[in-house]
Amino acid sequence: MVIDIGGGTAQVAVISLGGIVAWASIRIGGNKLDQAIADYIKKVHNLAIGDRTAEDIKIKIGNAILQKQPEKMEINGRDLILGLPRALEISANEVNEAVKDHLIEIVRTVKKVLSETPPEIAADIINKGMVLTGGSSLLKNLDELFYRETGVPAYVSNDAMFCVAKG
Repeated sequence: MVIDIGGGTAQVAVISLGGIVAWASIRIGGNKLDQAIADYIKKVHNLAIGDRTAEDIKIKIGNAILQKQPEKMEINGRDLILGLPRALEISANEVNEAVKDHLIEIVRTVKKVLSETPPEIAADIINKGMVLTGGSSLLKNLDELFYRETGVPAYVSNDAMFCVAKG
């Protein structure tokens, strides 16, 4: 089973004997996660940030699972009330809150594909696990989230950002 989470889509496929056994695709990827972070900060903190700042937040402190000791990051943006620049400290758990609905949708898609997979192949997936690829699969603890939600081990591939392009 391969889960490719790129910039625009998340694609889930079960491949066996050189063919696709089951697959699904949804329009949730890194760009939607970035937008969700920007929207959350705007709604909760009345601070407007750009796409690049939202992506930096996702890369540096983004986490798929709530943390007991969350990392923090200082960000800069424009205060929506005063219209002036303002700094704000945001935690990894806030980022998790911002992106969790999108991550739940990806998990639902994975479960759907698993439910459509023939039993013999599903047994192989349980033994060998799922492979995560694509730039957005580098979100911290995303593999652990998939394991907790499905009971199937998940692994982030080596060179996840480029392995789809390399083949």
